[in-house]
Amino acid sequence: MLRLTCSRNKLHYLSTILYIFCIFYKGLMQTMQTFSLRYIFFILFFIFYSTLLSAQESTKLNIKELQQLGLQANGLVQAARSQVDMAEAGVVAASAYPNPNVSIKVGPQSKRLPVSVTGPADNYREVNVSQPIENPFFRSARINSAEALVDARQANLDQVRADLAAQLRVRAYELILRQEQAQMESNIYDLMKEIQRRIQVSVEVGETARFELIRADTEVLSAENRMEAAKLNAERARVALIQLAAGALQSGFEIDASLNDPVEFPSLEALRQEIIETNPDIQRLQAEQKSADSRIDQEKASVLPRVNILYENYHDAQFSTNVAGVNLEIPLFYRRRGEIDTAIYDSARLRDTLEYRRFEIGQLLESAWQAKEIARRRVEMFEGGIVTEAQLALSIAQTAYRLGERGFIEVLDTQRVLRGVLGDLLQARFELQSAAAEIDRLRAHYPKEHIIE
Repeated sequence: MLRLTCSRNKLHYLSTILYIFCIFYKGLMQTMQTFSLRYIFFILFFIFYSTLLSAQESTKLNIKELQQLGLQANGLVQAARSQVDMAEAGVVAASAYPNPNVSIKVGPQSKRLPVSVTGPADNYREVNVSQPIENPFFRSARINSAEALVDARQANLDQVRADLAAQLRVRAYELILRQEQAQMESNIYDLMKEIQRRIQVSVEVGETARFELIRADTEVLSAENRMEAAKLNAERARVALIQLAAGALQSGFEIDASLNDPVEFPSLEALRQEIIETNPDIQRLQAEQKSADSRIDQEKASVLPRVNILYENYHDAQFSTNVAGVNLEIPLFYRRRGEIDTAIYDSARLRDTLEYRRFEIGQLLESAWQAKEIARRRVEMFEGGIVTEAQLALSIAQTAYRLGERGFIEVLDTQRVLRGVLGDLLQARFELQSAAAEIDRLRAHYPKEHIIE
């Protein structure tokens, strides 16, 4: 099978080339008179268009490429990244210095008394400048709170990425599972058709009663129904994966992976230590608690007096004055007790939530690890002999049936046993991959998104 990874931009480029080729072909046909040249260009056009269609339909992606493509296209990731940008803009706003306040008054003066009393008239001018001086403790706490919020939003982005990557991985292996089940049901259907053909021949020559043929027809219809249902489930899994990837996947894509893909992790104790340091939810709560602690410091620092430096310039017909001073806002009656208590309780809430989430995520890791081990043991058990024995039993039953030593019922029973064993094996392999995806989600282990070229 041709392996071709291509992006939507590349397909758009090929479509543009196709459109230009059509225009060129149309113009050229108007100047050509011989049938042979028309026929040659028609063949070239058909070959080019077939190549384009095959490039679109034969896209083959492994699990890592699929996750990268889905992370790049999914709108939830883009929205979480926008929140990070907003938080970074908040740091810029928190780091800004307060602007000065300038007031200018200008106007003519009119005499109400004789000049000998008031003196000559003149223009009136007054300039007032006020510059707030921030409390350095208040400013530092505000900046620290904004920077911690950036870390929280970044951790939230990592959580969205990890969740989506795990879902993409599970959906991909679910598609492989449904395809394997459809293939298994197709093989069973072919087997039932072959047995039905042999029974029909035996009935025609009078060796077998027609009742056996009716039973075989029923089994063939049942196998066909299961095969069609399995194929529809595979298509539903494909549609669900395309939906999760936000339409970035072509309809004819294939997954370059298998349910037998190896699952390897460090020890459970090493994973416990890693998750405490890398889990995005824990990192988000830690950053939010740090931001809340900075807000406590910010509210406490706001109790200190606020200082404004004042400057005034006054000019009229008789006087010209320059005055400088200081304006103090003293929190004498209300010392922001409510805001400080609110920040303290919010920090306590986040601290308790953080402790609970650490415990909960540890238990989720234990559960995912146990699910992985159970699925691994089931896979080893089925691959260690159960599947082989079931296949051998079916082979023996088929041979005995052809020799006339066993009836059709024995073949059906052994076939059902093999079908159940193979179905359980496929499900165990899928559960193993799902448990591995959950462990990777908890430790935020996923490929960074980028456009696949």
